[in-house]
Amino acid sequence: MSTMQQVIFKLDKEEYGLDIMKVITIEKYQEVVKTPNTPEYITGIINLRGSVLPVYSLRKKFHLKEKEPDENTKIIVTVTNGMKIGFIVDSVQEILNIEDKNIEEAPKIVTGINRKYIKSIAKMEERMVILIDIDLIISEEEQLELGKVSKEQE
Repeated sequence: MSTMQQVIFKLDKEEYGLDIMKVITIEKYQEVVKTPNTPEYITGIINLRGSVLPVYSLRKKFHLKEKEPDENTKIIVTVTNGMKIGFIVDSVQEILNIEDKNIEEAPKIVTGINRKYIKSIAKMEERMVILIDIDLIISEEEQLELGKVSKEQE
């Protein structure tokens, strides 16, 4: 039976999973430098060990109310479509091995046109975790914007 490792993070009260193979590092939240003329979901940039990294708000992408960062806020640094990006999340819960038998396709009602990045749902005992496809979260036009943000700061 095969399993997949997922980084489990929270936004509001919901738990989401991200394939650990896409995650480079998980960082404590640090102040983000706002960049002018960028879409609202691009929070800005951070300096991560000498590299300029665009930071993206999953709360805005998922149409959740903004929340002030606190001591649990993390930045999950990933590689998506060949680009390093930081995603701000409320907290990182754990790294979880999820067996294939616990994974179901996301219901059609959940996977409308704006929800194509929801890969599947993992069910474990009393929990349901929404597994997301990081490569589909960012549209092609968003990638171009993020690329511009990175280039302008170099």
